[in-house]
Amino acid sequence: METLKDRGERPRGEDGEKGEMEGEKEQAEKPTGGESEEGDRGQEPGGRGPKVQMNRRHEEEEGQGSPQTKKPLIDHSVKVASHYNSLQEVGLAARSRSKIFFMRNFNNWLKSVLIGEILEQVRGAGPAQQVSVLDLGCGKGGDLLKWRRGGINHLVCADIAGVSVEQCQSRYEDMKKKSHSEKIFSAQFINADCSKEVLSEKLDNPELMFDICSCQFVYHYSFESEQKADMMLRNACERLKPGGFFIGTTPDAFELVKRLEASDSLSFGNEVFKVSFQSKGSYPLFGCQYHFSLEDVVNVPESLVYFPLFQHMAKRYNMRLVLKQRFSEYFEDKVKKESHRSLMMKMMALQPFPCDEGGRQVTDSREEYRHAEEHRVRAGVQPPVGTLSRSEWEAASKFI
Repeated sequence: METLKDRGERPRGEDGEKGEMEGEKEQAEKPTGGESEEGDRGQEPGGRGPKVQMNRRHEEEEGQGSPQTKKPLIDHSVKVASHYNSLQEVGLAARSRSKIFFMRNFNNWLKSVLIGEILEQVRGAGPAQQVSVLDLGCGKGGDLLKWRRGGINHLVCADIAGVSVEQCQSRYEDMKKKSHSEKIFSAQFINADCSKEVLSEKLDNPELMFDICSCQFVYHYSFESEQKADMMLRNACERLKPGGFFIGTTPDAFELVKRLEASDSLSFGNEVFKVSFQSKGSYPLFGCQYHFSLEDVVNVPESLVYFPLFQHMAKRYNMRLVLKQRFSEYFEDKVKKESHRSLMMKMMALQPFPCDEGGRQVTDSREEYRHAEEHRVRAGVQPPVGTLSRSEWEAASKFI
């Protein structure tokens, strides 16, 4: 997960003071199969990746160079849109039989906590704060309920997949009908390729500014080229209010390359996900494509996002990094709070192991839960313990 923030003060570093991103290199380097700048990942199961938080500045920085780029031969935006347009709606019963049922709930819990805490920070600016949000890559509207519970005032949903945008709008209209006397945020729905088109030109209110831009599991598609990645960043950041936040989630390029280099082939994965590259040993900053499949949910080409380069590019839009955490670290930090633990149980974000009689595990393989049993013994706790299957942890831990 990543969160960036619009700076509310003058950028530092131009007059000899320390820059906001201390220790980051101004010149982005290509990822390799070795350790990242953060050192050896040593990632535990479920260490999904860093949650990153950035925030926008008042003034633009000048003199940002453009890293070398490798242009892809084929624009795969059409493939991405076609894939998500073709996904069929499934009911709760079908979702509950999925091997990634608990992983999806876990991801939703993380997003719920993140959104709730970001909204608290935004409202810290004043009790009467009117909150506007841009959901960049909204999909079918999976986060609508989170924004409703957060009590926002206005939401703009944008996505490349027209069918998904229609389903998102339908969910919103249905939510309004069922709200009775409860006031629901106003909304606008936009079908657009946000890596090619200027979103601000499509807003109903041309003066609209956002407190938050949320881009969940989407930004990596834009790293097909520097032009697309920059346009996506522009759409995410140019209409943020000073002090506004850009939050999101994207695959961890270091983790993907590390796993690829450790593999005897050009792919790796398990029974729920698979990642396949065309080659290894050299990884261009843009257009480094791989194919990702996740059970019956995702089956589409993606591009590596080298995070130091992403930070470097974000400076052009007056953004600074304020928080970066792996999912495992974020989970361990936030689960200490009683309200977060309560929400986790309500959302079924972890499955109990061993499950109660009549309960359900995503797989009958004992090996898939060896880590949970070993943790239970080490910690000296009585069963059951909350966990994900090993395959789910491995899939989840490829993201930041």
